[in-house]
Amino acid sequence: MSAQTRLDHHPDDDESGVALPEPDAPPGALSPDTPLGAALADLEAALEAGGDELDPAAAERARAVAARARQRLAGDTGASVVALAGATGSGKSSLFNAIAGLDVATVGVRRPTTSHPTACVWGEVPEALLDWLEVPRRHRTERVSELDAHREDALTGLVLLDLPDHDSTELSHRLQVDRLVGLADLVVWVADPQKYADAALHSRYLRHLADHQDVVVVVLNQVDTLDEASAAVCEADLRRLLAADGLDRVRLLSTSARTGQGVGALRQVLTDVVRASTVARRRSEADVLAAVRELQASVAPAEPDVATAEGAPALVDALAVAAGVPAISDAVRGSELRAGVGRTGWPFTRWVRRLRPDPLKRLHLTSSSSSGGGGADGADGGTAAPAQLTRTSVPVPTASQRAQVSTAVRGVVTSVANDLPQRWGDAVRAASGPVSDDLADSLDQAVQTVPLAHPAPRWWGAAEALQVLLAVCAVVGGLWLAALGVVGYLQLPAPPLPHVGPPTGSGYERWAVPLPTLLLVGGVLLGWLLAALSRSLVRRRAERLRRRVRSQLREVVARTAQERLLAAVAAVVARHREVREALASAGERLGRR
Repeated sequence: MSAQTRLDHHPDDDESGVALPEPDAPPGALSPDTPLGAALADLEAALEAGGDELDPAAAERARAVAARARQRLAGDTGASVVALAGATGSGKSSLFNAIAGLDVATVGVRRPTTSHPTACVWGEVPEALLDWLEVPRRHRTERVSELDAHREDALTGLVLLDLPDHDSTELSHRLQVDRLVGLADLVVWVADPQKYADAALHSRYLRHLADHQDVVVVVLNQVDTLDEASAAVCEADLRRLLAADGLDRVRLLSTSARTGQGVGALRQVLTDVVRASTVARRRSEADVLAAVRELQASVAPAEPDVATAEGAPALVDALAVAAGVPAISDAVRGSELRAGVGRTGWPFTRWVRRLRPDPLKRLHLTSSSSSGGGGADGADGGTAAPAQLTRTSVPVPTASQRAQVSTAVRGVVTSVANDLPQRWGDAVRAASGPVSDDLADSLDQAVQTVPLAHPAPRWWGAAEALQVLLAVCAVVGGLWLAALGVVGYLQLPAPPLPHVGPPTGSGYERWAVPLPTLLLVGGVLLGWLLAALSRSLVRRRAERLRRRVRSQLREVVARTAQERLLAAVAAVVARHREVREALASAGERLGRR
């Protein structure tokens, strides 16, 4: 007795482009907490961020993969779609019938025999799934039989497809094979002893399935046409070819649809697939992983740092010159020298220096708090107020300086672009525009954010007080000597004159110095020496401040370069980093599965 089947015949066979219905709630396989759901989100984020900078063909395939995964798993009811694919004459239709236990697929001498995909369904499978696969309704068979139900129940949930020949002379047949091979959860590639080494099979299909070994089975059919030794040699050679294709772990079976050899083993593979109910998810994982790895060829292993790229120091140098950094730092040094010498110099001559204008005031860079008071170099914990945000008198960049800035910008852009793939490099070059006309104002405002006035050190006050004391001594000594001169000139009795030195009677009286002379000479000499020492210390401090201010000015100039000249370039680099990290995250999630 033969098993009975129910065949559905419908005149309308135009169900193309049908999408699976969306479920009421997200399926577990696509939850963000699962590796596949998270990897799929990462892939879609990379596609969104990458845009035109990704390889168009790879991006299009990745989008198709993402759409397929969401469509397939959104309506997943546990069904497993297995496709038999092979070349003309490989016997896949006969193998299809042997697995089904029915004469469902047409087997004949005419080639190609299979012109439309044929489906055999075990159990209740949603029609929407078959519509999504675009299997014509008249080519769908529901496997129903009470005679062998105990044997067929193990395959409940299986959708077995017999595909047209992948090497058919009909283009429409090949297109159907390509489409369904991409949609099936598991693909069984059927080869025969005469055409198992066919270049079209290996170069067009198998060689691209290195990431799909868990959802691919290769069958060497028609082994009944070979003796045992020849079959073993043929199987070993096919295994070698598969390893060369990167399929070193793929399952390889030998079958004969005519004698039934190996058909039971193939049915057991399908039974295991149905019982596991994970083949759809594993196929989607393999597709996503393959798409991720293909897209990773569109990004660099790492991003260049725009701030430290080759040419960035030259750009900062050019901008520093355009912003007047040398003139400002020199003005800081001059202003500090003027203030320091004015505080610690010889009181009778330091007023001359105060007649000179403050270099910072000449540049309109005076701070809202002037030098004076406070601790030594910030020892008092205070900070100077920043310069007022008014237009300075720093010279506007000349045409030559602007040209140097433009050249330096191009150098940085070229360096960054050369460290990225071509499409990203082109985006970097396109993002870099001409130097804007408001560059001078931007630099001027940036310069004014740097505090140029610094608290005076405490030792200035001590030196100033000591200089006043010495000046008083010199004045007292001088007036005293002048008074003695007047007394002598008037021949008046001279008052007693105190001396400083060895006492009388010690034998060294001659070394005693009159006090007025000591006050005058000592005050002048010590004041001069103190002024010379203070000038040296002030000069060292002024030079130190000049270097510090120069460094701070270069920092704000570099920041201005990033914000005004290289911001668009940095945005492209940041987008590249986002894409690279998203792809790496997706690969890591699926690599650990």
